[in-house]
Amino acid sequence: MKSHRIALAPLLLPVVPASAGTLSPETQRYDLSYQLYQEDDDRMKIESWYVRGNADFGDLGSFRFQYLNDAISGASPTGALSGGVQPFYVELEDVREGILGAYAHQFGDHRVEMELSYSEEDDYISRGLALSDSVELNDKNTTLSFGVNLLDDTVKVPMLDDKQKNSFDFFTGVSQIIDKNTIVSANLTLGYNDGYLNDPYKVVQRTDIEKVPDGLGGTIDVPVVNLYRENRPDSRFRQVLQLDGLHYVEPAKGAVEATLRLSNDDYGVFSQTAQIEWRQEVGEKLLLVPFFRFYHQNDADFFVRSLDGLNVGTPSPDPDGSGVNYSADYRLSSLNTISGGLRLNYQISDHFGLSAAYERYVMEGTGSSSSQSEGQAYPSADIWTFGLNAEF
Repeated sequence: MKSHRIALAPLLLPVVPASAGTLSPETQRYDLSYQLYQEDDDRMKIESWYVRGNADFGDLGSFRFQYLNDAISGASPTGALSGGVQPFYVELEDVREGILGAYAHQFGDHRVEMELSYSEEDDYISRGLALSDSVELNDKNTTLSFGVNLLDDTVKVPMLDDKQKNSFDFFTGVSQIIDKNTIVSANLTLGYNDGYLNDPYKVVQRTDIEKVPDGLGGTIDVPVVNLYRENRPDSRFRQVLQLDGLHYVEPAKGAVEATLRLSNDDYGVFSQTAQIEWRQEVGEKLLLVPFFRFYHQNDADFFVRSLDGLNVGTPSPDPDGSGVNYSADYRLSSLNTISGGLRLNYQISDHFGLSAAYERYVMEGTGSSSSQSEGQAYPSADIWTFGLNAEF
């Protein structure tokens, strides 16, 4: 069935080459890319540099790595309501650096890989370990994969002690070649997080009544708007199912890929993602890929705009997930996201290629006023990506 794999290439390969791809014997590949994420009204700006490499050593296995550097700046919603005395936005500035390394070895029909990762920013440190295996069956027409991913994170919370967060993911999937032009796949991920799951920069406001002396021996009630740290549950269980279909249309020398992703968790958030893209050959060196994506989610069970009317007593200055849960983070509200754009690859020579992409991203709240944040909380952004790759 090797001819099937040849017929599907290169249009069935990722447009921006993924670092986890299987390489031919004695080959090496390197990628350098830059990405700019810019929200409208100069709100948030993220500049990212990526360096990726992949080297195959034949019977000794293969090694891949990735280095990233993110520079983050701009304003992000705090969770407070607009038009009041409390700030709606908070200014952020940070730099994140991360490195990932993975070694893979072929044992018969099995390809086993171990991956280590580490990233650090001013207020967050993440350490990761992943183990996976994929096995080819049915004359290499069927590929089964499964693995685990572990993350040990440290969250540096302003004015409080450092907090711990742990993540555990188990994933399994199957990919099936239907014919020489068609591949389908299904993947299931079960994830569990525990520990400090709050965002240390998100707050919820409440109008409290303060009693102030009136100068006549009595008091008067004065409303005061206070901000309190959010209190998410201290655990989260997620289930994610992703279905993919990829078909090469020979007369058009193009391929269409459709993806459906369903995600559910015990926060009460159920989300759906649908994406479609067309990969079109233009001559022998250029590949154009227009794409469109739609995403929807409902609000979390504990999403609120404010604590007014919620019976929570005096909110804890160091919430640990116990008691009543609440968050005004727009990312936990009911929302839609629409994005689309164009990616391209240009092969300069046998060894060098260029890639570029543009994506427009628009988010908006949906549903009742109590299930969504204020309109200005939702971002719209332009995303630009440029890359250079070399293969030897």
